[in-house]
Amino acid sequence: MIDETYAVFAAWDFERSKRQNLDRLRDENFIGASSATWLRDIAKVLNRRFDPAGRDRPLVVLAKHGLPIEEWRPLLLWHMTRDEFLVRDFLETWLFTEYDSGIFRVHNEDVEKYLDGIGERGGTTEHAWSEQTTKRVAAGLLKMGVDFGLLSGSVTKEFVSFHLPERSFLYMLHAMRDVKLSPSKVIASHDWRLFLMRPADVEQELLRLHQFKKLEYQVAGSLVQLSLPCNSTCEYAEKIVA
Repeated sequence: MIDETYAVFAAWDFERSKRQNLDRLRDENFIGASSATWLRDIAKVLNRRFDPAGRDRPLVVLAKHGLPIEEWRPLLLWHMTRDEFLVRDFLETWLFTEYDSGIFRVHNEDVEKYLDGIGERGGTTEHAWSEQTTKRVAAGLLKMGVDFGLLSGSVTKEFVSFHLPERSFLYMLHAMRDVKLSPSKVIASHDWRLFLMRPADVEQELLRLHQFKKLEYQVAGSLVQLSLPCNSTCEYAEKIVA
C-alpha cells in the first residue's frame, strides 16, 4: 500500500482527527480505490499502523509537501515496521543475513523455513498456520522486499544494489537521535538492516556527508561525535520541504 499511503497522507488535514480523515477517505475515495472493499482495507490498515498526529507526523508532512516517493518510501518502511514484528524480523533477521552472507537469490521455500521458527524469536499467532498460509505469508514478505526496492524478480527474487537516498539517510539519523542513541549506537543500529546497510556502510556515508559539510562526524579512538543539521526529526522534515 505504498502509493495509497502516500496519496492519503498527501491529502491529510492536521486540523481533523485521524478518524475524521479516514472517514473522509471512505466517503470521497479521493485516491481512486478500485472497490469499496479495497478502500475499507486501506483505511483499516492506516488506522492500525500509523499515528499521524504523533510519532508519524514527520512522515505525513513529507508526503503533504511532495517529497519524491523514492526518498519517502524507505522512511515509510521504517515507520511501519516499528510495530510490525513479522516484517521487521524478516528484514532485520533473515533477509539482511542472507544478503550479508553473499546470497544472490532467495526463494519462497527459504522464507517458509524461516517462518517455521518465528515463534522462537518472540512471534505469536492466534492459531497455528496451515501450509497454505505459510506459503502465502512467505510470498507476501518477498513481494514487500520487491515493493520497497530491496529485491527484484517475480518467481525467483534477487538482491538489487539498493542505495538509501541522502535525505532519507539524514532523516534516519535524526530519528535515532530523537530516542537518545549515542553516535556509536547509531552506527551499530539494526534499523539500518532494513536498507541492507552494514555498520561500515553507515560510517562510510557519515564520512561522505561530513566531507560535504552536511553534518559533523568526528572519531578519536573510542570517542565518536556526531552533530546533525536539526534538533529533531520533525524539524528536519520541515526543513526538507521548506
